[in-house]
Formats: sequence, C-alpha cells, structure tokens
Amino acid sequence: MAHESFREFLNTLEAAGELRRIKQPVATELEITEIADREMKKPNGGQALVFEQPTIDGKPTDIPLAINTYGSEKRMAMTLGRESVEDAATELNKLVKAKPPTSLSDTFNLLGTAIGLRHAKPKRVNSGPCKDVIKRLDDTDPSTLNPQLSTLLNFPIQQCWPEDAGRFITLPCVVTHDPDTGERNLGMYRIQISGNEYEPNRQIGLHYQIHRSIGVHHQKALELGQPFRVNIFVGGSPAMILAAVMPLPEGMSDLTFAGALQNRRISMACAGLPLPVYAEADFCITGTIDPDRLLPEGPFGDHLGYYSLAHEFPVLNVEKVYHRRDAIWPFTVVGRPPQEDTSFGEIIHEITGPVIPAVLPGVRAVHAVDAAGVHPLLLAIGSERYTPYETHHRPQELLTQASAILGQGQLSLAKYLLITSDQDNRDLNIQDIEQFFMHILRRVDWRRDLHFQTQCSIDTLDYSGTGLNQGSKVVIAASGPAQRELPEEVPQDLTLPDGFHTPRVCFPGVLIIAGPLSGSTARDRRVEEFASGFHVEASLNTFPLVIIVDDSEFASRQAANFIWVTFTRSNP
Repeated sequence: MAHESFREFLNTLEAAGELRRIKQPVATELEITEIADREMKKPNGGQALVFEQPTIDGKPTDIPLAINTYGSEKRMAMTLGRESVEDAATELNKLVKAKPPTSLSDTFNLLGTAIGLRHAKPKRVNSGPCKDVIKRLDDTDPSTLNPQLSTLLNFPIQQCWPEDAGRFITLPCVVTHDPDTGERNLGMYRIQISGNEYEPNRQIGLHYQIHRSIGVHHQKALELGQPFRVNIFVGGSPAMILAAVMPLPEGMSDLTFAGALQNRRISMACAGLPLPVYAEADFCITGTIDPDRLLPEGPFGDHLGYYSLAHEFPVLNVEKVYHRRDAIWPFTVVGRPPQEDTSFGEIIHEITGPVIPAVLPGVRAVHAVDAAGVHPLLLAIGSERYTPYETHHRPQELLTQASAILGQGQLSLAKYLLITSDQDNRDLNIQDIEQFFMHILRRVDWRRDLHFQTQCSIDTLDYSGTGLNQGSKVVIAASGPAQRELPEEVPQDLTLPDGFHTPRVCFPGVLIIAGPLSGSTARDRRVEEFASGFHVEASLNTFPLVIIVDDSEFASRQAANFIWVTFTRSNP
C-alpha cells in the first residue's frame, strides 16, 4: 500500500500496532529526545511515537510530533508498500542478472524499472493541502505575527542535545534546481531555525555537506548572478524521505524516484510559484539563499556521536511558510548510532548490494559500518583475478578495487577501507564485524598492507581531521594465507609504561589500553615511546592491533564501542 501523506502513513502504522501515542505534555527541549532515544534502542527498533502535546519553552503547541516511524525493518518495508525490504532487492537482482549495469546510473535506472520509474514523473497541480495555511514573512514585523498562524518558531522543532546552538529540522527534504537544466535535486541537510545570529522567523541556516548536488546548483546560480531558490519540505509521503537519503547519481530525478517508491506520481503545486511546492507536504518553507552573507551555524550533536562545531554556512532568507491544517511534524534524533536512521542505511545496503559486483568489477560486497557513523569505516570483499596461477596471493587487484570504491559518490567520504579477497574464505560474512576483523588481522602484514592518502576531503561533519573537510584516508588490504593465530587474553607477563594501564581484549587480536591524554599535535611522542619500549619478542606483539584510548573499559565493552572510538574519532 502506497502512502501519499504522512498522516495516512501513521494511520497504517497504528492499525498494524506499530505506533504509540503519548498524550502528556512533553518538552521539545531535550525531553522528547531522551524518551525517543530510549525507544529507538529497544529490540527491533521499538515503536513509532506520536507526541500529541509538545511544548516549546513551556508553552503548548497544537501540532503533534512523530518519531521513529522508519526505525524498524518492518516499518521501512511499509514505506515501500511491500511485505519486506528484500522484495525490492529481489526484483532489482533479477533485472541485474538479465541486464548487468555498467554504472550507478544504470543501477538506479534498473531499480526504477523494478518499481515503476517510467510512470513516476512528478505531476503539476494548481494547489494542494500544503497550502491550507500560508504565512508571508518578508513584509511582516515578527513581533506582530498572529500567534494563531504558525511561524517557524511556533513549529514544535526540538533541541536534541544540551550544547546545541538552537533548534534544527532533522528530517527536511530540501529541493533546489539546476539553473541550466531545470533539473531538481532532493536532499537532506541540517536546517537551523533558531539561535546564533539568525533573525527570528526570517533567516535560517542551511548546512549542506561536501559531495552534495545542492552545492553544484548553488555554484551555478552564483556564476549566473541568479537568485538561488530553495524549498524545504517536512512531512508528506514517507517515500520523499527515502528518496532524499538515497545516494542517487547526479542527473537522476529524486522526485521521480520518490514517485516510483510510492507507486504514485508526486504532486507539485506550480501555480504562480518560481519553484513548485510539494502539494502533500505537511510543511513547506520557501526562500532564497543570500548571495552576500554567511552566518555561523552550529554547534550541534551529530550522527558521528559528538558535536560538530560552529562554522559559517549559507543563509536562507525566508519568504513564505505553508502548512496543512492537520499537519504533523516528523522528526528524528541525530546522534551516535544506533538511531532511527540506521534503518535508512540498511535499506540502502539491501537495495544496492546486489548490483555492487556489476558496477565495481571484482568487488563482491561493500559494507558501510553503521556503528562508525556510516562514512568513517568501509569493509569490502574483492577478488584477485590477475594472477590465478600463483599459489599464494598478496594484495594486487584489491588495490585497484579499493581505488574504485573510494571514487564512488558518498563512498568517497570513507576514512578507513578494509578490503580482503574472497578467495581466502568464500563464506566470509561482511555483515559480521568481529569475524571480518579477525579475518583481516590473521593476514595483515603492516609493512605491506597500509596505503595512505593524505590532504584529502572528508565528511563535513567529521572533526577528527586537520580542519573542516580536511583529513586523510587509509586502505588496509590484506589477503593470502593466515600469518598468525590471534591471542584472546591479556598476557600475564605484560608490563606497561607509566601512564598506560587497564589493558583489555575486545575480541581476539585486538588489545585496548588506556593511556594519557593526547597532545594537540598530530604526532604524540608518548605513543612512540610506548611502542619502542617493547622488544620485538614481547608478548604485546602477539596482538596485531593495539589501540591506545582514554577509557579502555568502555572501548572494549562491545564491538560497536571499539569501532566508534577507533575509527570514527580518529584521523588515519
């Protein structure tokens, strides 16, 4: 069953027992986040929640909030109108076998064929429910705004974390258009609506990350000296959210893809508007980017599990705000995984997984690890096909495949890529993090298998590097016969230098040790002194991977902690 509106989707969830309503007043500042965060971390993703009486600064609002609507595999399948997510992947896999794609564009064209992309072009309409209530902001003194008409600061937008600079929209669908071709792009970026230097109700911050198509459109508008118009939609069909996060190739219409997902064309209200408004959205904010002004945006707690700092980003001068009379505000909590957006990563893996071998020759599978925040850590299984006559392989073609992976769209934001050959273990499960690491650690030769790239672009939200968007990458390519057995216990004769203590084994082959706080420079002499203090035959050296952290008990408690501390919070 396809869902054209967000309320219709919530009704379906409620009928299926997947939704719970909270009738008591709950604060949008921190309190809703705490309740929702606990729910999302329950087995199987918990239930979707609707807060019927959210409060802003202690004052009630009559607009309900909904969260965790996408937070389980079952609910994600319901957004597609299918029994399971695997159904869509199965349809695509059949087409891939019949007509192997040669690019990501071919891949999503095939996916479109599987779900009806040919019939999903957006349709133009004169109006729609989103325009039930219209408030023009560019000619009104904010202090005289009618409180009965919702404005930006009346919307129940939450503050997630204590050090956040204000409130921001966590599930926006941001639409821009290419000034040359008119092609529209749908993306999801952080939208700050209060705090810092923004003029209330008139200015909002638009934080878009590197490698996003909105940047291409913005650049063209600046070069042409044209106003850069932006529409921000909240709510509507759940298919719009999925299309906004799906890594579609440039030039493929996200709105058409959304229509295919919901099996019904997306209605765009065009009458008298320079940029069409999504007719079924619950809310819409329209405006233009100020060509001469940047303002500090942030800090905000983010999906990497720490605060992204304040930086200057584009400013949207708000012109109009639209919303439905029966509007519901969808939101999510942005924080260290697992969160609701874990389900988005899983469905992207499920849909794109079958086509990886066709798009990247020789690559069998790629896994963007959610526990690391998706972008920091990639695992991959490739193959060595160049020298089938050799008895013992060393990484050769794997390095070519690693370069191809790091050249693909958002995969290029990875900091750590661990890749191995399928010839070494045909049954290796790339989803089993512990098994995969143990496979690598049995084979890795640190003199041969580290391949660094420095002075690279990294994720805008990643603060482990040398500056905004600046950092490094490393490929660890390990294949061939096992070189060692992996120790499972802390050696009884292990003696640590002063300042280093509490050794813990996370899983076989990984020893985690608490050490002194690192200095501000990239090169920490204390770690060098630690390493040089052990003889080559020392029991410490039976571990192929030793991690120095500030809290070894936390980092070793579970694999997710090890991954987050080691790979998310570091610069290779």
